[in-house]
Amino acid sequence: MQKLVKGRFGYIIRVVGVSQSRWARQVLTTRQDGDQVKTVVVPIIRHYSSLRPLRGDLLKLPGPNYGIPSRGIGMIIARVLRGALKIRYLLLGGTIAGGSALAKTYEEWKEALPDAKFLEDLMPSQEELDAIRTALISYRDKIKDSVPDFTLDPKLKELGESKYDQLMLWFKERLDDAIKAAEEEKSEGTGLFTDGEFLTLSGMANSLTPLLKDFSSDLKQHAISFSAMGSAAEKEREKAETIREKYEGLQEELMQVQLKYQKEVERLEKENKELRKSLMLRAGDKIAHKKIKKSLIDMYSEVLDELCDYDSSYDTQDHLPRVVVVGDQSSGKTSVLEMVAQARIFPRGAGEMMTRAPVMVTLSEGPYHIASFKDSTREFDLTKESELSELRKEVELRMRNSVRLGRTVSHEVISMTVKGPGLQRMVLVDLPGIISTVTTDMASDTREAIRSISEQYMSNPNAIILCIQDGSVDAERSNVTDLVSQMDPQGKRTIFVLTKVDLAEENLTNPDRIRKILSGKLFPMKALGYFAVVTGRGSKEDSIQAIKDYEESFFRSSRIFKGGVINSHQCTTRNLSFAVSECFWKMVRDTVEQQADAFKATRFNLETEWKNNFPRTRELDRDELFEKARGEILDEVVNLSQVSPKQWEDALSKKMWEKMVTHIFENIYLPAAQTENSGTFNTTADIKLKQWADGMLPKKCVEVGWETLEDEFRKFMERAKNSKDHDNIFDSLKACVVDEAMRRHEWEDKAADVLRVIQLNALEDRSVHDKQQWDAACKFLEDSVKDKLNTTESTLREMVGPSTKEQWLHWSYPTEEQRRRAAVKSELENILKSDYKHKNTLTYDEVTQVRKNSQAQGVDVDNEFIRETWHPVYRRHFLRRALAKAYDCRKAFYAYHQGLEGELGVECNDVVLFWRIQQMIRITANALRQQVMNREARRLEKEIKEVLEEYGCDRDKKEQLLTGRRVMLAEELKRVRQIQEKLEEFIYALNAEK
Repeated sequence: MQKLVKGRFGYIIRVVGVSQSRWARQVLTTRQDGDQVKTVVVPIIRHYSSLRPLRGDLLKLPGPNYGIPSRGIGMIIARVLRGALKIRYLLLGGTIAGGSALAKTYEEWKEALPDAKFLEDLMPSQEELDAIRTALISYRDKIKDSVPDFTLDPKLKELGESKYDQLMLWFKERLDDAIKAAEEEKSEGTGLFTDGEFLTLSGMANSLTPLLKDFSSDLKQHAISFSAMGSAAEKEREKAETIREKYEGLQEELMQVQLKYQKEVERLEKENKELRKSLMLRAGDKIAHKKIKKSLIDMYSEVLDELCDYDSSYDTQDHLPRVVVVGDQSSGKTSVLEMVAQARIFPRGAGEMMTRAPVMVTLSEGPYHIASFKDSTREFDLTKESELSELRKEVELRMRNSVRLGRTVSHEVISMTVKGPGLQRMVLVDLPGIISTVTTDMASDTREAIRSISEQYMSNPNAIILCIQDGSVDAERSNVTDLVSQMDPQGKRTIFVLTKVDLAEENLTNPDRIRKILSGKLFPMKALGYFAVVTGRGSKEDSIQAIKDYEESFFRSSRIFKGGVINSHQCTTRNLSFAVSECFWKMVRDTVEQQADAFKATRFNLETEWKNNFPRTRELDRDELFEKARGEILDEVVNLSQVSPKQWEDALSKKMWEKMVTHIFENIYLPAAQTENSGTFNTTADIKLKQWADGMLPKKCVEVGWETLEDEFRKFMERAKNSKDHDNIFDSLKACVVDEAMRRHEWEDKAADVLRVIQLNALEDRSVHDKQQWDAACKFLEDSVKDKLNTTESTLREMVGPSTKEQWLHWSYPTEEQRRRAAVKSELENILKSDYKHKNTLTYDEVTQVRKNSQAQGVDVDNEFIRETWHPVYRRHFLRRALAKAYDCRKAFYAYHQGLEGELGVECNDVVLFWRIQQMIRITANALRQQVMNREARRLEKEIKEVLEEYGCDRDKKEQLLTGRRVMLAEELKRVRQIQEKLEEFIYALNAEK
């Protein structure tokens, strides 16, 4: 039924009946459009302009039928009950099918709940409520100065119809008392109102009386409505509370089933492990010798190991997926990785940075829980605490070794593999924790270096970022979330993990903050999923199983979980590992073929460059080139055996004479020749030779032997350079190897003692046995004296300057000092001409004479200048005399043999001395030759092999010695081929597994 009421803005349709309580009304407005008058129905908010037209609508409140229709509530309750029965059925099936399927079904049930958005259409909008409130406030302001203040009992809603009559009686009594009190004050002349005001107030009271009577029916009806609404709302609250309790019970039951399923899986895995062990023990050698097929994750890990050090100039970047674990320092990222690996494999420090280099951990499933490093064959049994401790020490040692030159963190990757039952297959990279402050024991660039390493790994568009956030600290202190949001703004490859949730629940009084974190509304970053985990109880000695039990018990009783802050699939490390593994393999399947195509194109470019720049040349990388150079060097060592004994002895004799000629002339021959007779000559020579042989001679000869061996070996190396097959790429390597081997080589200690005995015996023999030896000694003496004479004359020419002939022919002129030297030299030569057998020293008178004669010629010199000039002048005079004596002794062998030298006037002691030296050199050269050929050449070969072996293991050394574009191109081509082949092998196995 509808009733038309005239209002200020048009006619109001009041609907009497079921829809009477609606807040929105329909207003008929009349508009004139040309000659036609149109009536339009417009829903508006009611506006009130006067008291009387609105008396029936002043306190209009929602009727008993407002809100959710009774049939709608029934449908919702029926659908909720049906969903609850469906959950029970799904729980029974989830026990058999698995926790993951159960969680998925639970999500489907949640999505199947009825959409409650229709309530928004039934409820008045915020604008309508504001308009009603404004209208009521404006009406209150209009009547508050005219009507005495009164308030309705707030319990009117609860009292209902029975209290309405009492209310009206109480209101009338209050109004009568007010009027009576006003009349009394007027009669006494002390009232607050004048006569006019009193009459006005009385009239207003009289006018309010019928108004209150008109309100009675509506007010009574609304009181009844309030009572009905209260009871209906109470029932709805009870139903909602019942549903909420059932939901919490189902959620807790779901958690219990999931934990029970996980324990059952772990029990089955343990039984499977024991069964595999027993089978392997029974099978014995058959299984041991059987070729084991590589798993997918092992093949993928090999590809990543190849890419760790790969650096290409062809813009082919490593975009293969990895799980990059990043977080603030001490946020628990290493603990998360350990929980996923199910072993305490990383070292720990109290507040100290322990992760100093990226650690790439390849997780794969296997019967035994073991760990091993990429470059080592040792396997650590993770079920034994002793081997776990050794593994942690090895990891710490490798990290410290990777940090060089005062750095705190390193880019070098430490690769390790962890296998065990129940492990999810994936590759994780644990990075150093993000820091905000650099301490005094760190390098100054540590913070920037850590950010650089993190950005390098996160910039990979296919890397899965496992962002670890410490739940026990304030969210505002987080550094990693800003970095992650910069690298992955859309959150398409980020998984957020909140650690230490037990401490967060204990410290945070507002669980809504944790809800915001796990729903992605607190941090600016976005993520694919959000997880809450507990990775420890604060003790380093806790085992993984103890931590897992603590984590399960915590989430089972946690008020965060029971309060609906997080879902069951968002908690525990096990669910996290499932989610990360699934995301990892999805990313691998989506991107691995694109990477294979990129490396195929890179390989084509490299092969084309090689064909154009190095045609008809085999592609040899550094290792192959080093092996080729090793063979050539060892071939040259073998060539030392082709040197004849005579060549060795000639080379040794020549080298020895070069080393000892100065000592022989200066310390033996010249002092002995200054004596007056042959007896004194021989005595002086014997003494000098004995001292020489007992002292430095044997050691000097050993040095000569080693230098001769080196010279001969280098000659072979130089000859090899002139061959047509020579490759100059090996020159630096060969030279460095030879230098290092020669530096390390030491002659046998007893060799010097053996030589000392031989040399003393040879020098004591003064008897020249035959004419041939005599002639050889004479020639040796003549050649030696001639060499010294030429050297002395050359020294004199430098002292006195060019001769007159040279001045005319070459236009060269002497200096002032050379002129003075020439004048003094002329005076000294006159002294020697006057005394042919002059001694090797000048007397004081002779020096004075020379100085005065020079001054007479206009040359002023001192005594020291004269003696400096005398030394080479006398040396030349002595050597000329010795050479003349050697000529005279050629035919004096028979006189020497018969002891008649003195009678013939020829003294041949010089010849005998040089014969003794010559014999000593010959015998020493023979002894050194035998030692070189029999022992030292083999020792040299051994040392060269040791040097080559060390260089072969030193990658940096090979990069330093084998350089050039040819080597770099071959290296890059080989690595790209290896990567491409391993990628194709992995893709084939991946497709086969599908």
